[in-house]
Amino acid sequence: MLSDVAVDSREKAYALLKADADKILQLIKVQMDNLTMPQCPLYEEVLDTQMFGLSREIHFAARLDLISEEEGRAILDNLEKQLNVLHEAAQNS
Repeated sequence: MLSDVAVDSREKAYALLKADADKILQLIKVQMDNLTMPQCPLYEEVLDTQMFGLSREIHFAARLDLISEEEGRAILDNLEKQLNVLHEAAQNS
């Protein structure tokens, strides 16, 4: 019973962190499409703030053993790769 609760908590924590990463990606997509270009200080400020917040959430979840540090790094790495693809696409447009 207790291990089922732990597994459920881990799955929920991972899903929430992944959802937050997806929200950041969507925010940056909207910002790039409608508001500013990647060279704009506002773009960089939003991206830096959001990425820092997500990294702190991941660190907190890892400290609680809700996710592993490797899972947390994978979430951040995946988000960074997707953001790089968006940035390159905006540069080539």
